[in-house]
Amino acid sequence: MIRYIAMRLLQVVPVLFAITLLAFLTFYLDRADPVSALVREDTSPEYAEALRERLGLDQPAYVQYGLFLGRIAQGDLGISYRGRAPVEERVVPAVIATLHFTAVAFLFTILIGLPAGLLSAAKPYSLADNVIMVAVLAGVSSPEFWVGILLIYTFAYSLGWLPSGGSASWSSVILPALTLALHYGAIVARVTRTSVLEVLGEDYIRTARAKGAPERIVFIRHALRNAGVPVVTVLGLQVASMVGGTILVENVFAWPGVGRLLVNAISERDAPMVQGCILVIALLVVFITLLTDLIYAALNPRIRLQ
Repeated sequence: MIRYIAMRLLQVVPVLFAITLLAFLTFYLDRADPVSALVREDTSPEYAEALRERLGLDQPAYVQYGLFLGRIAQGDLGISYRGRAPVEERVVPAVIATLHFTAVAFLFTILIGLPAGLLSAAKPYSLADNVIMVAVLAGVSSPEFWVGILLIYTFAYSLGWLPSGGSASWSSVILPALTLALHYGAIVARVTRTSVLEVLGEDYIRTARAKGAPERIVFIRHALRNAGVPVVTVLGLQVASMVGGTILVENVFAWPGVGRLLVNAISERDAPMVQGCILVIALLVVFITLLTDLIYAALNPRIRLQ
């Protein structure tokens, strides 16, 4: 297991360099003059040129990239054009808000996807299975922004049960989290159903039934245990996808996360803020994916030998 962990960590290194290069190019290829965004209109050309030299913007691209890597290593993401403040001062609270949102959405995904998939697999081709599969198809196919608007209209405006957006109360996270969970829960339900049905067709399941084991024991003790590895894998991958999926949903519900911060920074042409948001989102996805691989390897020893 230690060898597998070391190998996976080494594989992450080039990915991290690619992420930093992408974030740097977002800043470097922007046509707006960074210095003009950081100084006032009446600033002297001498001061602007001195600031350009201090920031290293007069250096070649490869030198600027090296300076950028050095700042990242120190936790410095640059200065925002609009707020004239360090980017991390706004990114860190936004990341915390996004992780809170994602955690609630992941909990809803489990509560929706696993029971639906298990019920569908326990009674295949029944009325319940058909209804669940239709709901799964709708959940996978429906755009998240459309689902979010529908939930706002139903539960915020028509019924008045929940806030339509913002983060003023604990209940503000329910509708945006449910928006993500309906989509990703449908994927989990489909994978759970498929995995359990495949296990139920194995020879050892037929042997257990031939020995007179009750169907409940066969389903819980034998089928669920062996069908759990693919489900755990897809759950981990869904968390990584959720982090990227929050960008659109956070803007629909005005949730103060890193996705909304990124969209606002793009509209304001705030290149350092865009750069910081891209870097943080990508690092979160890489970390979650790596953690999922390690959990998968712990559950399935055959993975470590590949």
